[in-house]
Amino acid sequence: MKKIHPAITNREFKLLIKPQGLDRRSRITALSDQILKFCKKSKVDFFHLDNASTGLRNIYFYDTPGQDFRQNNIILRVRESRQNVWVDDFAEVTLKCRAHDLTQASSFNPSPKKKIKSRIRFKEEILRGDQLGSQRQIYSNNAILDAVPIDDLFERSFDSVSKFFPDLDKLTIDKKAPLRIVGGSTNKILEACLPIGNLVFGDGVQAHCEIAIWMKSVGDPMVGELAFSYHVNDENRAQSKAHKRADKFFKKLQVELEDWLEIGSTKTALVYGKPE
Repeated sequence: MKKIHPAITNREFKLLIKPQGLDRRSRITALSDQILKFCKKSKVDFFHLDNASTGLRNIYFYDTPGQDFRQNNIILRVRESRQNVWVDDFAEVTLKCRAHDLTQASSFNPSPKKKIKSRIRFKEEILRGDQLGSQRQIYSNNAILDAVPIDDLFERSFDSVSKFFPDLDKLTIDKKAPLRIVGGSTNKILEACLPIGNLVFGDGVQAHCEIAIWMKSVGDPMVGELAFSYHVNDENRAQSKAHKRADKFFKKLQVELEDWLEIGSTKTALVYGKPE
């Protein structure tokens, strides 16, 4: 494995999980226990979280009626945190360019205008390949805005969003094009996210592992996702042995969890109905 590209700030490994029964705690416990046993067999340290609480949030995506964002590898996502039935007054807004090619992903600057605070993340997202025990990469260049008032997200037009994110103006999209929630206003997704522990692949390479469940409503799971991710920085970027160990673990984990795995690429692809 070559040294990780200097642009990458995060590596995130993702596996889609079959939705059946995922709204039952016993199923999540069984999956978590199987992962724990596999880690012991693989001699990967796993610091399991026994009493982690489940976070709830609404997730939805904006695009034009002709899905111009999607055609330009752009994703505009909103996450609304929830406390039981109550939705918070502030949302997380993410604009990202996600592509199969690192150069293509980096060619678009998702940063908001200077006065708006944001976190920039350039992710290598590692997905299951065509065969069990394989992998492929996509790259996403993200700008994350943490506390956007829900009531003033933006007017529902491309022009209003481009005032937040200047590089959108470089795309050949009609400025008067309306923006809509992908799939319609009733297509908001309820996500339940449960941290299950931390995986250690080497010195400074410790991955946070969690299970996310996407539901149309409570009791109606669409899909699950098992993901583990870690930061890449100047201290651990050259630790190829640890990065290789994470890759190897991901491939073998697919074989271990074969009966759990759902066919597909990403959760976003399910919402759009198009693979990534």
